[in-house]
Amino acid sequence: MAMTTTNNQHLIRSDLWSGELKELFEDELFALKWIDWLDGFPEGDVFHIPSLGQAEAQDYLEDQAVTYSALDTGDFLFSVTEYKQSGHYITNKMKQDSFYMNQLVSSFVPKQHRAIMKVMEADALRIGPQRQTSADPNLINGVAHRWVGTGVDGAGTSTNELSVDDFARARLALQKANVPMTDLVAIVDPSVEFTFNTLSNFTNLSNNAQWEGIVRDSIGTGMQFRVNIYGFDVYVSQNLLQGLTDTIYTRAATNGVANVMFSASAGASPLVGAVRQPPVVDSEYNKDLQREEYVTTTRYGLDLFRPENLITVLTDNTISSPTYV
Repeated sequence: MAMTTTNNQHLIRSDLWSGELKELFEDELFALKWIDWLDGFPEGDVFHIPSLGQAEAQDYLEDQAVTYSALDTGDFLFSVTEYKQSGHYITNKMKQDSFYMNQLVSSFVPKQHRAIMKVMEADALRIGPQRQTSADPNLINGVAHRWVGTGVDGAGTSTNELSVDDFARARLALQKANVPMTDLVAIVDPSVEFTFNTLSNFTNLSNNAQWEGIVRDSIGTGMQFRVNIYGFDVYVSQNLLQGLTDTIYTRAATNGVANVMFSASAGASPLVGAVRQPPVVDSEYNKDLQREEYVTTTRYGLDLFRPENLITVLTDNTISSPTYV
């Protein structure tokens, strides 16, 4: 009898399965390091942070009574509002029958921790713009802290893209608010990096070695931009607040993303946070359902603490399709 693939198909494994599971790429998380984390928060979910204003100086006339004035005070109310969980289980039958059982179970806890940290990162990057007043420049000391990107195309038409001028405006706003001008950080959407990478007018700045590097190598390397723009170290994140519709100073952003800029100088962070319960893992065997259960939970809170140290620049989160000559 002839042994061919035609009459012996039952002896051929036409579908083969890999011994490894493919892992999806994950974005890098980095924003939590710029939060002013509170301690001395032993119980409860509400924390009072008193504030003290500045003293005033007045003219004095000889032989007249001195004028006494009180210092302005305030009370910042901070709350632990978030209670997050990530859970998985695997049944006894799945453990017995699955070739990938060990890989699955060993991935539960790391993936749960990663999921919770990603949510915290997204909350941290979104809470500032959410606390600002939408459709408003959020003036502080007469200077806007929220606006739509000032980019224009070659014909001078507004594109709502982030421009180099926006970094200068952000720097001015922080200076006018007496924010420390050290450790300046800008966190932008990938669409903003794309815009900078493709701006042809960067070639007009070829006398500056930093801009030459942008034109030659692109503006981004990993998480941080290759260059420092007007003192801001620029990072790229996909976790910024998106889907915004906002009109400020006659400029309208649709499907906007909230790019943020601030000073990360010690004691000046715009955000404050507290972790009431760090991520805790619980696991147990459920005899009634015949399965192993794994769950990670955490409690925390985040808020905008220093609005004078937060700049939000809205840009349209839309990339045009490629054009061909």
